Amino acid sequence: MPDSAGPDKPSTMVASSAPRVTLSTTSVYPESTADAFARAKAIGYDGVELMVGIDPVAADVDRIVELSAEHDVKVWSIHAPCLLVTPNVWGGDSWGKLDKAAEAAGRLDSKLIVVHPPFRWQRDYASRFEEGIAELNEKYAPLVFAVENMYPWRTPAGRFAAYLPGFDPTKLSYDHLVLDLSHAATAQMDSRKLVDLWGPRLRHIHLTDGSGTFKDEHLLPGRGNQHAWEVVERAVAGGFNGDIVLEVNTRKLSGQGAGQGARFEALSEVLMQTRMAVDRGIFARRDTEARQEAHQ
Repeated sequence: MPDSAGPDKPSTMVASSAPRVTLSTTSVYPESTADAFARAKAIGYDGVELMVGIDPVAADVDRIVELSAEHDVKVWSIHAPCLLVTPNVWGGDSWGKLDKAAEAAGRLDSKLIVVHPPFRWQRDYASRFEEGIAELNEKYAPLVFAVENMYPWRTPAGRFAAYLPGFDPTKLSYDHLVLDLSHAATAQMDSRKLVDLWGPRLRHIHLTDGSGTFKDEHLLPGRGNQHAWEVVERAVAGGFNGDIVLEVNTRKLSGQGAGQGARFEALSEVLMQTRMAVDRGIFARRDTEARQEAHQ
């Protein structure tokens, strides 16, 4: 982990077990994937998560390899193109998309693939999704395929279960889970409780926030009801050392380049706050370990 989040940011402690703090390429939208690499470098993030399909460049692995080298910014994780708006990115076969993601991860030396559960209308895909994810984790190990929590769609007619085998992975068989705080808010769940329930199955965090409305808001952390900084502290104190990925909506923030504008300032501030929360979690973990050793 770098010693600072930028020239004006205070230093934070360095620990080999500390999570990386990375930037989702979707967090700079409507700027481009290329802009995300530039911003991650300028601000001091530990790398990026590639959201495949946000623009044509994001699906072009050759170009992503070039951007990673050009900016010296590593792609630590890949969000597979399983969104409602990416039905044909990397082909129309759902399992084929995940194989393609594994191929891209091999070229980029990425460590984890984020996967959404199938939509209800993807019945063949959904029928063996749990089994299939387990098979992919065995086939491509040590690359990790981690399933993200989602939410029921809420309409004027009521709740609609859009995902199979379900939006909440807690009681399903996946070994590796992704906690998205905005999705938890939309599902009217408490991310702090999910951290406790999932334990070591929690492998990846999409740091964001939400107010609990029917919309998936992806607010800046701390601006919703998910107690974002407490979630980070609690996870790290409990031993979490996966990636913490800032995945937020900054469409309303201006940005005139990698080192300018309200978007730059907001992403810089969140990085500093996240690293401070990580530090607090590490200190809490060390304190717990010291007290346990003292009682042995």
